[in-house]
Amino acid sequence: SLPCKERSTRARAMSELPTLDLPPEDIETDDCLLSYNYLYSPTLLKGRVAFITGGGSGIGFRIAEIFMRHGCDTIIVSRNLQRVSEAAEKLKVSTGQRCLPLSGDVRDAQSMNAAVEEALRIFSRVDILVNNAAGNFLCPASSLSLNAFKTVIDIDTVGTFNASKILFERFFRDNGGVIVNITATLSFRGQVLQVHAGSAKAAVDAMTRHLAVEWGPSRVRVNCLAPGPVSGTEGMRRLGGAAAEAAGVWATLPLQRIGNKTEIAHGALFLASPLASFVTGTTLVMDGGSWMTSQNHLAPSLDLWASGLKKDK
Repeated sequence: SLPCKERSTRARAMSELPTLDLPPEDIETDDCLLSYNYLYSPTLLKGRVAFITGGGSGIGFRIAEIFMRHGCDTIIVSRNLQRVSEAAEKLKVSTGQRCLPLSGDVRDAQSMNAAVEEALRIFSRVDILVNNAAGNFLCPASSLSLNAFKTVIDIDTVGTFNASKILFERFFRDNGGVIVNITATLSFRGQVLQVHAGSAKAAVDAMTRHLAVEWGPSRVRVNCLAPGPVSGTEGMRRLGGAAAEAAGVWATLPLQRIGNKTEIAHGALFLASPLASFVTGTTLVMDGGSWMTSQNHLAPSLDLWASGLKKDK
């Protein structure tokens, strides 16, 4: 057995280690991190180029930043050119990598084709596609207009297919590549007030498996990343995050907290990198276990939805 002094030293060293569920540092705003602790090699994506839809804010912005901190150049695409232009300047200054802001609507194949063409003109390659653009809001199915349902399907599902197919035809088919689809856990059990987004994301989950099978021989990996409640995002602001926090909901989740954008970006980094070289057609759920235990009751959710309508007025 070890001497008493050596056992004591080892025990003290172990007690000083942080727990393995400790989240990385993050900030609430759409700004770059003030400091960053590398968990992976800083050159993990060196020489690569990523095309990120919805990359001007929230999770998409942080994914772009983390990719760039690991040597990747990026193209960030949004309908709002001013937003992605401002985001690109922040990202370039903080990381020293190139970032091209482009205007594009994922629902419009012609618009996406033009964005991909410009990206290839500037960078000559695209190695990674992150389908992050999405639309969502709380609404009971009985109050959801047909047009609102179609709009979410068009952004989330059709938009994901548009970007994936165009990049496959223009580059991935002959050169290989990686697609990471940002999805959700809404369809896992049927979420109240979310029939539109849940249906759209369920379709993306299925699309991911189909494309993984068909495009695997072309050396294209296709996976989903399903975040749960994440701080500092538009989804958290629009989908009742403040009310859930006030009600103490986060304490009822298995990990007893919400996630942050850097955590989700690390998941995307894993899926996009050679670390996941044998991973395709699957979904990485990053939600602290919330889909298994979070409340899903209709009456309280309807109250939350009604109170949101009053605030909007």
